[in-house]
Amino acid sequence: MADEVILLDYWPSMFGMRTRVALEEKNIKFDYREQDLFNKSPILLEMNPVHKKIPVLIHNGKPVCESLIQVEYIDETWPGGNPFLPSDPYQRAQAKFWGDFIDKKVYGPTRLIWGAKGKEQEAGTKEFIEMLKMLESELGDKTYFGGETFGYVDIAMIGFYCWFDVLEKCGNFSIEAECPKLIAWAKRCMKRESVAKSLPDSDKITKFVPELKKKIGIE
Repeated sequence: MADEVILLDYWPSMFGMRTRVALEEKNIKFDYREQDLFNKSPILLEMNPVHKKIPVLIHNGKPVCESLIQVEYIDETWPGGNPFLPSDPYQRAQAKFWGDFIDKKVYGPTRLIWGAKGKEQEAGTKEFIEMLKMLESELGDKTYFGGETFGYVDIAMIGFYCWFDVLEKCGNFSIEAECPKLIAWAKRCMKRESVAKSLPDSDKITKFVPELKKKIGIE
């Protein structure tokens, strides 16, 4: 019996992009179901009753929630191809640390950059650049975060790349000027078919943000 794989997602979500990239990397066919986060569907509420958030990966009727957990699940369930996480326990722990860092430290400031003004926005921009510089330091001169192999930390971070243009416009700064190695890494990732297929065009994100601000009541 063939696996039934469904992904409940929202196209601009950098978290959903992780799961899309992971599935594409493993060549897993999946049924993509776009969700309206302002009018949540019965299947989303049924499959993620705790957080009621996307993405939700449904494998043979069973839901897996939270994007980084999904990436690990995909890696373990379909072990063909390059593993996302290293086999060495210490290197695995380091990869998970940086994935957690991206969730806890990188996402928050982005909301202030596009959603706030004045000093609050300036603080968000400053913090965002500081976090990117920490990531760039971890990347160093490596091809990918894990070395020569595209993996877990790359998947965790790459979805933010298509948001960089709108963040630069809103915050009036240049990520490439601050973190050239990180931009070079992102461009390398974009050459992978899995990434190119999974990330929306940055222009589409730029047009989307004003609509999002109206929907959530930010002018």
